[in-house]
Amino acid sequence: MKLVVVTYIEYLKSILLQILESYENLKEIQDKPGDLDAIKKESLKINGFLKVISNKVEDNKIPHSDFKPLKSKFKNYLENYSFEQEIETMTPLYQDDGHRIKNMRLKILESFDENKIMTEIKEFMDKI
Repeated sequence: MKLVVVTYIEYLKSILLQILESYENLKEIQDKPGDLDAIKKESLKINGFLKVISNKVEDNKIPHSDFKPLKSKFKNYLENYSFEQEIETMTPLYQDDGHRIKNMRLKILESFDENKIMTEIKEFMDKI
């Protein structure tokens, strides 16, 4: 049996990559009937990964000056943006309404863009 040791930075990178992947998946959703489930899934994945970084990744284990502000940005996002309840409310009423599905998806994407979260994740990953 081979033992694989993953460094703390590699662990953080793998989580950040999954956030970016879910963000890209959100951008590619076609806003068809039933896509609210896909939007919810990708949104929950991103929020879950942001929570993991916010709660489990220790600042002193990531020796990069940009990590603390990024982690703080994640915490701020989680405190101020939540679309889960809105999606839950919409699903039975509008799961086949392409315009409402698109508006919800764009609203979620906009929340990441206005906070520059994905841009800062990419920049941070280039530095570490």
